[in-house]
Amino acid sequence: MITKDSVETAYSFLHQKRNVYIHSTLDWQMDDIELAIGSYVDDMSQELYEAISDGRVDFLRDHKRFREDMTQAVDKLEEML
Repeated sequence: MITKDSVETAYSFLHQKRNVYIHSTLDWQMDDIELAIGSYVDDMSQELYEAISDGRVDFLRDHKRFREDMTQAVDKLEEML
């Protein structure tokens, strides 16, 4: 079961990290954010992860798609609020 608290927590965390990521010009900072998000989704409710990932196992873990995935995750979480 996906709780409102888990959605709010995920939204807050990912929204804040996405905003820093998309405005950052520092490679090390963007790498740190990718690592932090990867760690976060490893511990995230599996049900919530599946709801925002559309079944992609590499969602928020693929460097090449990370920016796009972050936007998708925040948008979907916002819809769930």
